[in-house]
This record gives sequence, C-alpha cells and structure tokens, in this order.
Amino acid sequence: MRLNTLSFISGTKQKKTRLGRGRGSGLGKTCGRGHKGQKARAGGYHKVGFEGGQLPIQRRLPKIGFISLSAKGSIELRLDQISRINADVLSIDSLVHSGLISKRTKRVKIIASGKIDKAVTLHGIQVSTNARLAIEELGGKVNEKE
Repeated sequence: MRLNTLSFISGTKQKKTRLGRGRGSGLGKTCGRGHKGQKARAGGYHKVGFEGGQLPIQRRLPKIGFISLSAKGSIELRLDQISRINADVLSIDSLVHSGLISKRTKRVKIIASGKIDKAVTLHGIQVSTNARLAIEELGGKVNEKE
C-alpha cells in the first residue's frame, strides 16, 4: 500500500454546494441569501442576540434567580421529621439510609418546627438554637463537629 493509492470510500465525502452557478442550479444569482439586507452582503455579520438596534430581549427582561453554590448541597429538616426515624444516634449517613436526604447532601441543619418526642444524639448535624433547646430538654445531645 502506498499513499498515492489511498482513496476515500464512496459516500464518505460530500461535494461542496456550488453557489451562483446559474438559475438551473437552484442557488444562482442571490445564492440563497435573498435580496438586500445585512445578511445578503459579503461579511454581513451581527453579534449573537443583536436585534437591529432594538433593545435585545436579554436586556429587556429583568435579572432573576440566584442559587448559592454553598447552598446546593445543604438541606433543612424539621424536628418532627427527625422524631419519625427509629434511631437514637443520628448522623448524615443515618439520614441517608432512612431516606430523608439524598447521598449528595453535604450539610444538614435541624430547625425548630414541629415537636420531638424522644431523646436523640446528633453527630455532624447543625442545629438551630430553639431546636437545640428542644432536643436537650428531652435528654438528647448535639455534637455539631464530627
């Protein structure tokens, strides 16, 4: 085999469309660009989102929404959600096994909403002030550092 004997397999290379080669070709005269206007000219270019000088839609619409990168992997749980779990010692792993949070969750905070009816020990879970009082009132413990 020699380099001068190599050739493409038939059907792999498509011929480039030849523009401006008469009416019979279907792309003669204006070459598929229509009549006049910026896009019909050679080098007719406009930036993405340009609307002919009219204020573009991305500038007309208000800026909305923001998702903090630090808040993406965090979740809040209520006291009554924790009281449903049949475990005395709770950590992020045990919450994942119980199905309350997903395994992508990196930070959990307990808030004082609802009632808790049993003593639990928390490891590596943040707690609001009122939730801490409610847990410690029943004889539970909170270790925020794991």
